[in-house]
Amino acid sequence: MEDLRVTIVQPTLTWEDVDANLAMFTNKLAPASTDLIVLPEMFSTGFTMNVSKVGEGMDGKALQWMKKISAEKKCVVTGSLVIKENDHFYNRLIWMKPDGAYEKYDKRHLFRMGEENQTYTAGKDKIIVSLKGWKICPLVCYDLRFPVWSRNSVGYDCLIYVANWPEVRSYAWNHLLIARAIENQSYVIGVNRVGKDGNDMPHSGDSAVINAKGLIISKTKPNEESVETVVLSYKELEEFRKAFPVAMDADKFKLE
Repeated sequence: MEDLRVTIVQPTLTWEDVDANLAMFTNKLAPASTDLIVLPEMFSTGFTMNVSKVGEGMDGKALQWMKKISAEKKCVVTGSLVIKENDHFYNRLIWMKPDGAYEKYDKRHLFRMGEENQTYTAGKDKIIVSLKGWKICPLVCYDLRFPVWSRNSVGYDCLIYVANWPEVRSYAWNHLLIARAIENQSYVIGVNRVGKDGNDMPHSGDSAVINAKGLIISKTKPNEESVETVVLSYKELEEFRKAFPVAMDADKFKLE
């Protein structure tokens, strides 16, 4: 299996301004050469409940931008958007491929402390996507707190969390990312924003790429805008799983 080049983007976002954010990302990604670009949760707007202003359909501006960048860079682009569909709003992660095809995941665990559960409709199904033979499970922000949802029962190789996770809870973010990597014997990628949002809530970023041993292998620093490309080694992952096969003793369970 080939190694995987992953580019993580830790930006400041302009509140509810799709055009400004897309222009910013276009500029930041200009030099990128990679297999996968990972953007934060609600990357075109910030984490907003103002869905009547920023919600867009599946033919909207931000999704079309993802399609354009994916084709130009010949890589997958992923991140979540505010999507309106059949009179419902979704915090929807898009997995955009270079040929314009895409897969989608609607955030399952909606952040009730921010009234997300009163504004958006929760998803029901996880997705496992494939890239260069790698199996990848993409999730969104608050999903990180629920380990049953991310349990590696299907043999994925990389778990992704795109987020708008505030600095006040950064201790939980940093430690739960490491825990998810160790318990699932998987690479974990966490991508978060920096700066204050429209509610004056500060975000420290703390974006990271973590290997299956729980070690951070990226160099992105908190509280700084950053674009970093990290290489994931499948050989290293496979060797560790064979030498220390924790999954063989995992408890069996069913989600209802």
